[in-house]
Amino acid sequence: MKKFALIYTALIITISIYAQNTESLSITLDSEQYKQLEKHFAEKEKAKMRSTDWARFYRYEAMNDTMQKPAKVVFLGNSITDGWYRQHPEFFIENGFTGRGIGGQTTSQMLTRFQSDVIDLKPKMVVIMAGTNDIARNNGMISHKHIMQNIKSMCELAQLHKIKPVLCTILPAYEFKWNKELAPAADIKLLNEMIKEYAAANKIPFVDYYSVLVDERGGLPAEIAADGVHPNMKGYEIMELIVLKTIRKYVKK
Repeated sequence: MKKFALIYTALIITISIYAQNTESLSITLDSEQYKQLEKHFAEKEKAKMRSTDWARFYRYEAMNDTMQKPAKVVFLGNSITDGWYRQHPEFFIENGFTGRGIGGQTTSQMLTRFQSDVIDLKPKMVVIMAGTNDIARNNGMISHKHIMQNIKSMCELAQLHKIKPVLCTILPAYEFKWNKELAPAADIKLLNEMIKEYAAANKIPFVDYYSVLVDERGGLPAEIAADGVHPNMKGYEIMELIVLKTIRKYVKK
């Protein structure tokens, strides 16, 4: 909506500049016309996205080409994984872990780049935390069933290439600031139950951040996530203690 407001403002400015050499010009839109204009720009934005690198292979392409292989453990995820490395790179560097998180990504995008950002790095283990942005509808509506199909596909690809998959719960969230129409707490809880059930049925290591971090609302406490979604250093330190217990069972230092 902010992007649209800027585009709309730019449109008005352009018209005003053009009109300076002729006569004063103003435009008044009713609600239906406003919706049509908004839809137009939304469709233009989607068309632009279709012509770009949707999965964002470019993000780690150069690093993947130049890094020493095999990797030890790859962390695959969205902005929570991405922010983890940014806030506490020592956790990754000192333990020999590789971060492959990209902000805003859904399970469909992670599955698309699984070959380049996980398999090609030949790690012993991949730690998967995925699903938050699916529930947030970043790429449109998707059912829990189809989210799980993407997660299952990532696990099966890992196992096929002799990479140990580890499945993590996604973090609790009471609301998403970028999509306030949603009430995600119940959907997140359900998805985490499905992930846990699948992991148990297939003997896949399971890391439970959710039950440790969730508050009485079904969200993240403000003291560990100011925006209710992305952990601060205190939140990441709690997560590190939890995930290291699982990693150390299967991967030697």
